[in-house]
Amino acid sequence: QLQLVESGGGQVQPGGSLRLSCAGSGRSDGLYNMGWFRQVPGKKREFVAAISWINSKIYYADSVQGRFTVSRDAGRTTLYLQMDSLKPEDTAMYYCAAAPLGSSGNYSIWGQGTQVTVSS
Repeated sequence: QLQLVESGGGQVQPGGSLRLSCAGSGRSDGLYNMGWFRQVPGKKREFVAAISWINSKIYYADSVQGRFTVSRDAGRTTLYLQMDSLKPEDTAMYYCAAAPLGSSGNYSIWGQGTQVTVSS
């Protein structure tokens, strides 16, 4: 079973940058997508960005388009999220997730999350 571990969260001032990493380990029979989601207490988890393991197509939420960059190291099942021009509203717990092959793109494997706080 594939396991995901996020790292790289922390506190940064508005306008600053952070780079999140998601390392996958364990058995994987192939992936459809890997992506980043975020959640603020009391609100629903929201999509941030994703990359297809099939054709490398990239997807972003409108709220992060142009500021965040998702990338991958397919050989190591590792996902990254470069976050620039951070805003206070980006403050959230960020989760990495994977959609295995055969899942029709449904994210069924989740990491524990890493906290990002944007504050002056």
